[in-house]
Amino acid sequence: MKHIPVMLDEAMEGLKIREDGVYVDGTYGAGGHSSEILNRLTIGVLYGFDRDLSVLVAAKSDRRLRLRHNNFSDMADVLRADGVDQVDGVLVDLGVSSMQFDEADRGFSYRFPSELDMRMNQGAGLSAQEVLNEYPEERLWYMFSDYGEIRNSKSLARSIVEYRRRKKIQTTEDLVFIASQKVVGNKMRYLSQVFQSIRMEVNDEIGELQKFLERLSEFVKVGGRVVVISFHSLEDRMVKNFFRRGNVDGVIERGVYGKLDLDFEMITRKPLMASGEEIKRNKRSRSAKMRIAKRIKKEDE
Repeated sequence: MKHIPVMLDEAMEGLKIREDGVYVDGTYGAGGHSSEILNRLTIGVLYGFDRDLSVLVAAKSDRRLRLRHNNFSDMADVLRADGVDQVDGVLVDLGVSSMQFDEADRGFSYRFPSELDMRMNQGAGLSAQEVLNEYPEERLWYMFSDYGEIRNSKSLARSIVEYRRRKKIQTTEDLVFIASQKVVGNKMRYLSQVFQSIRMEVNDEIGELQKFLERLSEFVKVGGRVVVISFHSLEDRMVKNFFRRGNVDGVIERGVYGKLDLDFEMITRKPLMASGEEIKRNKRSRSAKMRIAKRIKKEDE
């Protein structure tokens, strides 16, 4: 399946690309957004980050492109190590690429029989197998509830614990068998939510997003743009809170003179959504929410 970058035009408009600027695609994936950024650069530079090494190996070579096998949350440290103090714009697309969903041996999708892994970086962290076979029931319950928004998460967690007492959970088929007996509503949607919640846990997607947001001001120059495309309500809420309140929890923290001490100004008061025409072309875009912010100068800078 050909990869179609989500909300491409809106992302480019949000970045306000300068032909000689320095930009970062924090989730390189199939390179869809990156290709368009490169089309708009002359002597500028684009850094492409991805923790999935197979993605970077398949990327096309370009003298203006610097690929890095790192998580986007490590952006501040990697850029500094490269001698880059400030960038003009950052883009992150928090969805899983169609390339990864279509790789049957990674265990990202219930559509293919395979070993359960789900790690973006297969050289690090816990696999889906370890999560399902080792997590206590309560932790599984919270995972399904918070990341999958599954209504019967407690019952599903109990079924997993009961199943693993008899047999180790190893494959997508094992997981589908367990989850299929607990379906509430549409079966495909339910299975998608189950797999999504495990993937988010395995890759610590919420923790990585928080780390990324909290270090943005270290390397985005004043006037620089940040574009975040999210596909989960929890992610979108974190992004909104950070740009509006300065922290992912949305706590109002005022400075000495009672003003909000913010590093960024929200450009989009409400999230941008894909058009009906785009959703017809690319179903993946229907749950996408884009937020755009600009780095602002603080009084003490």
